[in-house]
This record gives sequence, C-alpha cells and structure tokens, in this order.
Amino acid sequence: MLSLRYRTAVSYTDHVTSPADPAIKRNRLILIALWFFFYSSLALITPPLLDDADSVHAEVSREMLLRHDWVTLYANGIRYLEKAPLLYWSLAASFKLFGVRTTAARVPLALTVLALTLVIEAFARRAFSSTRAGLYSGLLLLSSFGIFIFTRIIIPDAMVCLWLTLAIYCYWLTEQSEQPRNRVPHLRDGLIVAKVGIREANRNPSPSTESTPNPLLCWAFAACCALNVLTKGLIGVVFPILIVLAHLALTRRNARAVLTRIGQLAPISSTIVFLLIAAPWHILVALANPTQGHPGNLTFTHGHWSVPLPTDGNVHGWLWFYFVNEHLLRYLNLRVPRDYDTVPLFLFWALLLIWLMPFSAYLLHALRTIPWSKAFRPLVSIRTLTATESTRLLLGLWAAIPLLFFSLSTRQEYYVLPSLPPLILLISAWLNDEVDEAESFTVPNPLTRTGQRISVALFALGSIAALIAGFFVLRAHIYPPATTDLAALLKQNPSDYALSFGHFLDLNTQAMSAFRDPLILTAIAIFVGTLANWLGRGNYKPHAANLWLIGATFAFLLAAHIGLQIFAPVLSSRDLATAIAAEIKPDDLIVIHGEYESASTLGFYLHRPDTNAPPIHILDGRSSNLWYGSFFPDAPPIFEDSVSISLKWNEPRRIFLWQDLSQPVPALPNKIYFIAQSGGKEILSNQPNPY
Repeated sequence: MLSLRYRTAVSYTDHVTSPADPAIKRNRLILIALWFFFYSSLALITPPLLDDADSVHAEVSREMLLRHDWVTLYANGIRYLEKAPLLYWSLAASFKLFGVRTTAARVPLALTVLALTLVIEAFARRAFSSTRAGLYSGLLLLSSFGIFIFTRIIIPDAMVCLWLTLAIYCYWLTEQSEQPRNRVPHLRDGLIVAKVGIREANRNPSPSTESTPNPLLCWAFAACCALNVLTKGLIGVVFPILIVLAHLALTRRNARAVLTRIGQLAPISSTIVFLLIAAPWHILVALANPTQGHPGNLTFTHGHWSVPLPTDGNVHGWLWFYFVNEHLLRYLNLRVPRDYDTVPLFLFWALLLIWLMPFSAYLLHALRTIPWSKAFRPLVSIRTLTATESTRLLLGLWAAIPLLFFSLSTRQEYYVLPSLPPLILLISAWLNDEVDEAESFTVPNPLTRTGQRISVALFALGSIAALIAGFFVLRAHIYPPATTDLAALLKQNPSDYALSFGHFLDLNTQAMSAFRDPLILTAIAIFVGTLANWLGRGNYKPHAANLWLIGATFAFLLAAHIGLQIFAPVLSSRDLATAIAAEIKPDDLIVIHGEYESASTLGFYLHRPDTNAPPIHILDGRSSNLWYGSFFPDAPPIFEDSVSISLKWNEPRRIFLWQDLSQPVPALPNKIYFIAQSGGKEILSNQPNPY
C-alpha cells in the first residue's frame, strides 16, 4: 500500500515543473481568462476615476506628457515631490499609446496584477511541486479582495507586491540551484520518506558544498529591488534585503556561513546593476529641484523634534523632502504636512483577514506549517531544514517583516499588501496538502478533519452574513426612490476621510438600501459558496469545495465592483466635469473650495491645465499634496482667499466654483448661479448657464 501511494504521488508531482505540461497551460488559461474578466474588461472603464489619489496620480502622469518632463512630477502645475516615478511613467506611457482616458489610466495596474498572478502560480507550483498549488495561488490572488479593491485606485502598492515577489522568487531560485531538485514529499508521505531514504537529499548542504548560483538570478534580484525603489522608495530595497538576510541567518549555522553565501550571490555586480537602474532618476531629480532660499533645520528641543516649515521662496529641495520628510519623518509620524491618519494597530493586522477572506479561515493552520521553532533552535543543536521547510520559513519571514515594519510606524489600509503574496502561497500549500491527504485516503487525516471543521464555521458565518445582506435588501423596498442622490442618504464623517476608505464609513442603514443588486449577489454568493464548501468537504472532496469557495469569492468581487459604481458619484466629480465641459472656455477659471484632492477629477477630465487653459485655483485649501511644492518660487499663484476670490468674482470672465454641499458657501459679491449638482457636490458660477 505504501509503495502504491508513493507511485501515485510521483506520477502527479514529478512532472509539474515542466512548462510544456498540459495542466500548466490549462491553469494559465484559466487564470488569464479570470484576470481579463475581472481586471481588464469593464473594470478598465467603470467606475470613473475617483477624487483624491486615484485622479491625482493620473493627472500627474498627464502633466508629465504635457510638460515633456519625465524627471520632476507636477500636479496642477505645482511640483509633486513626494512620490517615486515608476507608476507615473507607466501611466504616461499608457496615455501616449491609448490616449488620456480612464481606460488607459487603469491598464498599468491591470497588467501588474496579471504579471503577479503568473509569478505566484509559478512560485507555488515549483516550491510545492504541484500544479494544483500553483492554480490555488493564482486563483486566491485574483480573488483577493485586498488586491482587487486597491487596484481600483491608482496607487503603486500592487507594483510593490510584484517587484517584491519577483525579487524573493529570484532569491528562492538561487537557493534551489545549490542542490539537486529531488521530489519534496507531501504530508501523506511521511512514512515513505523514512523507508526510501531520501531524507538526507532534502537537507540543505553544508556551506562548504554550496555552489555558486546563476549570476543572472542575482542581477534579476537587484533589478527588481531597483524597480521597487523607483516605485515606492527605500522600502523597495529594505524589505527584500531584510527578508533574505533573516532567511540566510536562520538557515545557515553561523555568521561565517552567512557571509560566505552572500559572497556567492554576486554582491558587487548586483550592486552595480541596482545603481545603474535606480540612481539616474534620483540624481536628475535632485539636480532639478535644489533647495531654495534659506529654509530652517530639523531640531530637537524640549524633548521633541521640531520640523521646519517652508515659507514662500524658502524651501528644502527634493533630497531633504523625499528622504527626510517622506521616509524618515513619515515613519516617525513627524511628516509635514500631517494630512493623513493612521489605522489602529489591531485593525491593521485584522485587515489581513478581510483582504484574504474567506480563505483567511485557513491562515492560522497555514502559519503553523512554518518551522519557527526549528529555525530558532540554538546553534549548538542540529536544526537542518528540508527544502520545503526552508521555503515555508522564507514565506513566513516575507509575510512578517513588512507587517512588523509598518506596525512601528504610520499605517494605511493598503500597507499590508506586500504580505499578501506569501500568505497566499502558504494557504495554497495547506489547501493542496489537505486535498492530497483526502484523495489518498490517508489515515489518520488531520488536515481533512480540520478542513471540515473550518467549513462548518464558514457556513455558519456565511449564513449570518447572507441574512444581514438580505435584511438590507428588504429595506430597499422602503428606502429610497431610484432618483435619490446617494450623498443625501449618507452620514458625513469628515474626520475619517484621511483614511483610504474613510468615505465608506458614511454608509448607514438607509444608504445601504441603495445597493440592492450587489447585496442580493453577495447574499447568494456567500450562502451558496459556504454551503457547497461544507458539503464538499463533508464528502471528502476538498478540491471541489475549494473551487466553490473561490467561485463565491469572485462573485463577491463582482458585487463589490457594482457597489463601487453605485458609490462613485460620491467619490468622484467626473459627472460635474461632464456637466460643464460643453460650455467651458479656455480662459474660464475653475476654483475648488477646499483641498485640490477633494475634486481632483476636474483637472483630469477637463484637461486643466493644458497649453491654453490655466491650472485650477484653490480656495482655502493650501494643504496636502500641493502644499510643499507651492512654496517653490516658480509655483503658479493658484491659491485664493476670501478677498481674492471676491475680486475675481466681479471679473468679466466666467468662474466655476466647485463646492461641497456639507460646507458653507463662501461670501461672494453679486449673484451666485447654480450650474450642476451630483454626489453631494455642486458647481456654482458668477454667470448664468447660457444653455
């Protein structure tokens, strides 16, 4: 019986790393098809770009083309110095190819998700010698609510995941190149391992027998780190280096072995590759944005740090602002201006369960497969790790280091994204081991029984969630009429808007009734998916159960996308831009009452500024992303106060004033004419609508 099981396992797993395998091609086609439907079809078109980071980043890329300047970033004509350029380069290239439109703005992140999916599939398939593990990893990543929702907003964190995943994959491949790739046994083969004598083949060789890895892998690792630095700053190199050093320290016996291994990873040539890619932009942007005037210095007095504030014409250059203010001071929560909030630590960690749901139910058991105790044994004891244990340890370190890093600093909801790929890999491996155990009828079967218990809990929670969604569906018959503006139903919580999804906290029972269709889809998906998962695992068919659960997750993503479209008028000013686009003239003035980010879609959809139109002016909103760059001597005079706007209101040229309905209208001379209203916002003017 034992030998029969072994032959069956080998027939399934020994050939899975061959790219010509039909199962691999089939899995990739499945993943590409799902990616196309959820990330590269209607998702590119709807909803419109949202105010704040979404349209600001698209606008920066549009102005990059307008100014023919690929070094210094600009937003609304003002230097935008806090971000690395790679995301904006990719957006600008997309605009150049496809035109300046919503679809083109979303193409780079859609392609990022596709690349990340294929890399994760290959990583899991090779690391765990299973095409099924590869398929699970790709499906879990595509259906991850965290990955999906944070690629609906144009932010660079999905790219950070891609470059970090590629870097760690390259390092993992260097670890495999040092030894023959013997088949890694699954849990059900524990007895076989001892009988067939392959335990020693799975041990890491001693440092003296380690071979030099392919330098191309080392250079690829360095290139990924450099691209990550150009995407998100210094964490692009800090994270992979910390992960690799921690893994080397825990898998080698002493410091000398670690240093020997580092020497085999082509450190000098890899550093040269890193600098060739990362250094040019940093040098050019520093030269293009030097210090102006006589800004103050960072000081420590009376037990706390004092951060110098810029004044007109006296401002630190890019080097200080980018590395000191945006890296060091942001980490210490001393950054100026302090226009952001931080997620509470318990919520920051709990978000992992949301971004991975419903498969976060298997996360604890997947984490238990990481050999922490074996890795941290004293050096005097024998702690040699098998190839699979070394891989799981690497994944655990990869997941832990970004989480621990941000736990000690300011936090946003999307900062957990770099930890999602390794957790997905660990969950996929656990699910694959559970399926292998069930299909081989191994006794005892702890994984199968654990999966069955989890399926009961998921079904109970899914039923409760479906009932809650059903409650809101029933309320939809009471509230509100279809023509009601959703913004009128929301309860404003402006103190939460510094968070990425702060506006969603405005939702209340009455407002939820506007989401009838996505709620129905959510209720059906959750109930059917968890029910099928419970029945499948009860019948010892965990693979079918997993597919049902994954299908339910994709249905939930569809519901979330529909819900985001319904919510879009509240989050975007695109409808207002459309309302005035037909009558606006190049010399007309657009004024936003408040921060630029609150109505930044006006700039993108109205193409302001362009060669003939001035930038958008800001009334009582010299803050946030435009604040620091506005102190440079060449910044356009776009900031208005009550006196200046009153004087302009009497000018013969037409002024369009964007106004949030929750804020009082500024005191203005002469008449104020209403032009359009949408999503709790309106456009006012000093002249009547001629149409």
